[in-house]
Amino acid sequence: MPLHSVEAVLDTATDERVRHEWDLLAAAGLPSQASHRGESNAPHVTLCAAGDVPDVAETRLAQALGSYEPVPVRLGALVVLGSRHLVLARLVLPSPALLGLHARVTEAFDVAGDVPEHVEIGRWLPHVTLGRGLGPGQVGEAIAALGRVPLLDGSLASVRRWDPTAGRTWRVDGIPTMGA
Repeated sequence: MPLHSVEAVLDTATDERVRHEWDLLAAAGLPSQASHRGESNAPHVTLCAAGDVPDVAETRLAQALGSYEPVPVRLGALVVLGSRHLVLARLVLPSPALLGLHARVTEAFDVAGDVPEHVEIGRWLPHVTLGRGLGPGQVGEAIAALGRVPLLDGSLASVRRWDPTAGRTWRVDGIPTMGA
C-alpha cells in the first residue's frame, strides 16, 4: 500500500535540471521518472512518510511549517538504492538547514501511524529520484546516459503533502498556492 508523504519541492531552475536528467534516462530507454505522467509528479525530497495520517498530524505539520522559508540544497552524486529493483537518485547533501527541516517535519508527523524506519531522524537518506525499477544491468547504462553529473545548487522552494489514496498533493508550508 502506498504511503502518504511530506515532500519538499525544488525551485523552478533545479526542477528543470532534474527533469532534464529524467529525459536523458527516458531517451536511453531506461526507467525514468519522466514516464510517470501524473499531475503530481515532480522532483522532490521526501521528508517523511506514513501509512495513516490523522487530522492532528496535519495540524501539527501546518504549525511546524507555517513560517517556512526556502531551504538551500545541493544535489550531489548519483546513488543506487534497493537490492533487486533498483532506484537511481541524486544524493542530497545534508546541511544544518535541511536536517532542521527534516526534524521539524518528522516531529510534527510522529503521531501518524506506520512511519517507515528509513525516514526516521538518524536513518534518513535525502535524495531526489531519477528512475525506479532499474535492473542491475541497467545501472551502468543509466550512468553513461547521464554523463557527467555536476553538483547542483538550488533550494527546496515549498513543502507539500501527497495523499496516494486521493491521488493529490497540496501545499502545507504556509506559502500561498500559485496555480499548483
